[in-house]
Amino acid sequence: MNAFQFYNPTSIVFGEGTADRVGELTARYGKNVLFVYGSGSIKKTGLHARTLSRLAEAGITVHELPNIEPNPRLTTVNKGIALCREHGIDFILAVGGGSVIDASKAIAAGTLYEGDVWDFYSRKAVVQQALPIGTILTLAATGSEMNGGTVVTNWEENQKQSFVSPHTYPVFSILDPTLTYTVPRNHTVYGSVDIMSHVFEQYFSLTPNTPLQERFCESILQTVIENVEIAIAKPDDAAARANLMWCGTMALNGGQISVGMENDWSSHGIEHEVSAIYDIPHGAGLAVLFPNWMKYVYKQRVDRFVQFAQRVWGISGEGMSDDEIALAGIQATRDFFTRIGAESRLADFGIGEENLDRMAEEAVKYGNIGSFKPLGKDDVHAILTLSL
Repeated sequence: MNAFQFYNPTSIVFGEGTADRVGELTARYGKNVLFVYGSGSIKKTGLHARTLSRLAEAGITVHELPNIEPNPRLTTVNKGIALCREHGIDFILAVGGGSVIDASKAIAAGTLYEGDVWDFYSRKAVVQQALPIGTILTLAATGSEMNGGTVVTNWEENQKQSFVSPHTYPVFSILDPTLTYTVPRNHTVYGSVDIMSHVFEQYFSLTPNTPLQERFCESILQTVIENVEIAIAKPDDAAARANLMWCGTMALNGGQISVGMENDWSSHGIEHEVSAIYDIPHGAGLAVLFPNWMKYVYKQRVDRFVQFAQRVWGISGEGMSDDEIALAGIQATRDFFTRIGAESRLADFGIGEENLDRMAEEAVKYGNIGSFKPLGKDDVHAILTLSL
């Protein structure tokens, strides 16, 4: 296990009805709020009106920024920054899933920065300060509600980049599982794939002597596997929705499940290049790519993939070689993604060979990616080709 320092400042407010505390919680940090949300589903469910009512009761002035895209755009972030500066916003409330929260983090950092907010994503600058952020989570997926990471797409340049900052952790996040009852099936599927993929990026590590971290990871994977099909079959199953929501938060909350372990993150890097051009759902891209990354790299540490197959998928391995057990676990992952309704090929989105070179080159523009097996351009190209 490597040396580490872990800190997470986000206050989690979990449980049915907790969304009604938004006024009380927000008033601790600001009185002039930018209310950020997506395409309008929160209006259909009544959460929009409910939130405005609670904020009004707390004496809070509200300005709204709707229509955050599923892969949030830099242009929309800049609209939010302009609104914050125009109205003297002192707090940002993000109500939605990871995309809404990611956009809000970018707005929070960009408002207090004199340059272009894209500087943070292109590694030209580091965030020094940000407006405080609170969230009401409506989708179990990214973990953005309890970490400092944000991903934004510069659509004009087909660039999808991320940054992580201690200044962009939400000060509070409200997690009411009942708010996810109306999540469409495909978002439930893609969100669950995203949760599992976040765990994969941390679990497949070369760092030795990390038994507790490995079991943290395995338990989250098992819990998602046990609950996602229940949530698909019965969207208002309270236990399944609660378990998925907490899995999503714990899977990526600044490193709690993998402190002391070197992480990989190459599959996310590759997927960002795919969705930067084709604008496909992030979880869908990961469902296609991750099993192929696994096949490409598993020999770097066959024992970890054997452990994954046996502990997560229950493959006994009797009479099988280590390679056979490892590959059986990878196949079980692919089969599970297919069973819950995720795509298995880039061709399912009409994606062919036309941009493979470009995506591979962009993925490694800052150097090789990943730590489990460092990947260069040719490696990325090979994984993308496997994924066609």
